[in-house]
Amino acid sequence: MNQDERNEKIEEYGGGFDLFTAALAGGPREAWEFKPAPGEWSVHEIIVHMADSESIGALRLRKLVAEPGSTGDMMSYEEAKWAEELDYQNQSVEDVLQIFKLTRQTSFRLLKTLSDPVFMHSVVHPGYDEPYTFELWLNLYTRHIPGHTEQLKKTYQAWKEQNK
Repeated sequence: MNQDERNEKIEEYGGGFDLFTAALAGGPREAWEFKPAPGEWSVHEIIVHMADSESIGALRLRKLVAEPGSTGDMMSYEEAKWAEELDYQNQSVEDVLQIFKLTRQTSFRLLKTLSDPVFMHSVVHPGYDEPYTFELWLNLYTRHIPGHTEQLKKTYQAWKEQNK
C-alpha cells in the first residue's frame, strides 16, 4: 500500500465510530436486546464487542509501533466466548460506547503522527502464519466496523419483520 492509499485508509479508519453510530441510530432502542437467531448477537452485544475489539486493536497497534519484530503478547481471543462469559447482554452500553469512541479516536490520532518507516513494522501474532504487518492491522480494523454495521442493519430488519 502506498502512502496515499494508507492515508485514505487511515481517514476511513478514523470515521469508523461515526459510521457505526449512524447505523446504530437506524433502529429503535427497544430492538437492541433482540437476537435474530440462536447463537447470533443482539445489537447490545455487538456494541460491547466493538469496545472490546477496539481495546485489543489499540494494544496491537501500539505493539506494532513500539515493539516491531516482537514474538509475543499479540492477544488472540474467542469472541463468542467473551460475549457469553463476560455477559455482554448486561454490560452498560453507555460505558462501552465511550470506550469504543475514545479508543478509536486515540488510535486514529496516533496513526496520523507516525512516520513512514513505522508502517513497515510487523510482529508475530499466534493467529497468523505470516507476519502481522501494519497493513494487515489497518485493513482488519478498517473493515471491522463496516462489517458490524451491516450486522446491525440485518438485526434491525429481523426485529422489524418479527414485530410487524
